[in-house]
Amino acid sequence: MSGITYGYARVSTQVQNEGRQLIALRDFGVLEENIIVEKQSGKDFERPLYQGLIAMLQPRDVLVVQSIDRLGRNYTEILDQWRMITKERKAAIVVLDMPLLDTREGRDLTGTLIADIVLQLLSYVAQTERENIRQRQAEGIEAAKKRGVQFGRKRMELPEDFPAFARLWQSGSISSRCAARKLGVSYQTFLRRAKEFPAAE
Repeated sequence: MSGITYGYARVSTQVQNEGRQLIALRDFGVLEENIIVEKQSGKDFERPLYQGLIAMLQPRDVLVVQSIDRLGRNYTEILDQWRMITKERKAAIVVLDMPLLDTREGRDLTGTLIADIVLQLLSYVAQTERENIRQRQAEGIEAAKKRGVQFGRKRMELPEDFPAFARLWQSGSISSRCAARKLGVSYQTFLRRAKEFPAAE
């Protein structure tokens, strides 16, 4: 007796489109009501819809994904999930864009061995690509900072007479609250920015 075939599609953000994955899953024969679509990062497996799907899997069920990185992008965790699904839940996995990654019945020992090797390679590639993207982002931000690009909230422009009031506050001639009120800025803003000015001699 065959089990239920489920499809899992994942995109990392709300604006990304899962259409290509859905077409592939439908073409494989997954019924619409058995397709789970999740919009969440693949950095780990703490995804509610994915976890719910795995909890439903019974022996002889089949989980279909378009590509291995739709499962996730963490090398070690992908391997753990793969073993858990196939060995503990005794369900099968089919990766559509890599026919070697198909654990349904009828595969001989050599085929299973090849599938394990390919899985480890693809999982490693998926994680490496994610780390490379993060590294490129960090390098881009560092290069931009060196060019003077400001990140985060733009600093508030100070009133023209702010330095004068900062000096008065530093010399004790005026309170910080009074200075802030006269400048039309918050008390916290005045204190924070006034401390950036060299102390009056």
